[in-house]
Amino acid sequence: MKNQYVTPAGYKKWSAGFMIVGLLTLILGVVFLNPAAGAHGDNVNSTRFWAVLLQNSLFWLMIVNVATFFIVITTLAMGGWQTAFRRVAEAIGSVVPIMGGITILIMLCIILGGRGDIYAWLDKTQLSHNKILNHKVGFLNPYVYLIVSIIVIFLWAFIGRKLTKLSLESDDAGTMDSATSKKWLIQNMSWSAFFIVLYLLTVGSIIPWLWLMSLDPLWFSTMYSWYTFASTFVSGIALLTIFVIYFKNRGQLEFVTQEHLQDLGKFMFAFSIFWTYLWFDQFMLIWYGNIPEETIYFKIRLQGPYAGLFYLNLILNFVAPILIFMKKATKRNYTIVTFMCIVILFGHWIDFYQMVMPGTVKYHPHFSWFELGIPLGFVGVIMWGVNRFATKVSMTPLNNPFMKESMIHQV
Repeated sequence: MKNQYVTPAGYKKWSAGFMIVGLLTLILGVVFLNPAAGAHGDNVNSTRFWAVLLQNSLFWLMIVNVATFFIVITTLAMGGWQTAFRRVAEAIGSVVPIMGGITILIMLCIILGGRGDIYAWLDKTQLSHNKILNHKVGFLNPYVYLIVSIIVIFLWAFIGRKLTKLSLESDDAGTMDSATSKKWLIQNMSWSAFFIVLYLLTVGSIIPWLWLMSLDPLWFSTMYSWYTFASTFVSGIALLTIFVIYFKNRGQLEFVTQEHLQDLGKFMFAFSIFWTYLWFDQFMLIWYGNIPEETIYFKIRLQGPYAGLFYLNLILNFVAPILIFMKKATKRNYTIVTFMCIVILFGHWIDFYQMVMPGTVKYHPHFSWFELGIPLGFVGVIMWGVNRFATKVSMTPLNNPFMKESMIHQV
């Protein structure tokens, strides 16, 4: 088996180029946009700059964390079909500590900098004049925000690292007998059980409220966390699929076939529909109810300056996936699947853009140069992190008990 991955020169250039673009954009934004001047919304470009940093850090962190979640759910389901490309998911999951560190740094700058133009509950003037915000200070305050965020990101990274370590240990353990493989599986399932509970309590509950919904602190939706989960999950599967196809094209993943690709396509097809179900339910119930304090969230997005993105969001994330992935043949075509993965990633990046920008820059949308440079920087970091992991390990698990099941997998 061709297990030793060697990084192509072109890949290194693109990842380094993206990171340089992102770093230069960050430096220029800090120097020329004078962030301190916008601490209370005085500088719209400053607000937009920090909103873009927050949007991208949260989006890319949550979708690389999906790789670990994917390992966890397939482990607990006793799935074996994914074993042939498990190392790709582990490579993406290895980026969580890096992305988590970047995200925490951005959060510290926003929270400790008192950026009330990003999170209104940081503005003491608004707190003193708004009774609704005052009722929420037990949850929406700097201490809860930072402590919960740091603990959650640390646990995501720690358990993900533990699962990867167990997987890599099997490479050196030799062929497992029945007792050894059972013990190894129990360890994997135990850590997976911890992670899935953590994931449901965070991504499925408080984290979207704290990081994203609190950008519009006077509005709330009981479906918001699951909506965010669906958006990040389908994006994470799209990112995973792109790297599976890339490594397959580089001569790795010898046992990955069109059968595996079709199953990944099924995930994207199914969860694009699930996302749309949540999108429609949340929108329809609020818009039809016509209660002013609820419809205000959608009014700026549907009838304000974000209307174009509102419909583009639905086209990219529902219409395109359901039309293209409906047929079996398209889910088995590497070119079409790659194209759709890029569409889905961009579509849900737009989805996160719509979550963040109307609550921060309000009625002053404007696509600026840093809205291109910052996401490219994050893409470069992911490419670098995945490559760093892939060059150090075998891209095919050598002694995984489920490997045979993955090798003979058929849809």
